[in-house]
Amino acid sequence: MTPDKKNERFERLALPHLDAAYSLARWLTGDDFAAQDVVQTAYVRAFRFFDQFRDDNPRAWILTIVRRTFYSSLREQYQQQEHIDFDEALHSGAEQLGGASAFAVGNQPEGIAAGRDMQRIINAGLDTLPYIFREVVVLKDLEDLSYKEIAEVVEVPIGTVMSRLARGRKLLGAFLQKNGIGAGNEL
Repeated sequence: MTPDKKNERFERLALPHLDAAYSLARWLTGDDFAAQDVVQTAYVRAFRFFDQFRDDNPRAWILTIVRRTFYSSLREQYQQQEHIDFDEALHSGAEQLGGASAFAVGNQPEGIAAGRDMQRIINAGLDTLPYIFREVVVLKDLEDLSYKEIAEVVEVPIGTVMSRLARGRKLLGAFLQKNGIGAGNEL
């Protein structure tokens, strides 16, 4: 393949997913500048190995590279593993968030204002999630990837994706409940 054809093919297949790549990197890093660095490094890597890509799912392929780039940079910076605490009460299934959705906001002006506050609290809650839960919640709930695509991106079985998503959502729900969202408490 000629360099011009490679450039053209890369632009056509990879560049449309730049926003999704940045979104994932932003949620993983928690910082705009770090996310830009991760995406830039990921796209350089993607271009370097683009000849090996087989056109099956460019979005999942790019997001996989972004994720790997993030974890590589994290290992280089910190050289430590993240510890995940297990909260028996939270993970036992004993407590329920109730029937009301924590994300439901009315269309009235007060609902719109409450929605802005709620979005701020949701973002803070996402920031508190450990990386392995945050990435699947972001990929499913914000990027709308299928379980199969998420499994490809994070390189785990679909059952693990579903488990991490459930646990991440439960942790996020508990954070929201502590901050007055859900279980009948609206902002």
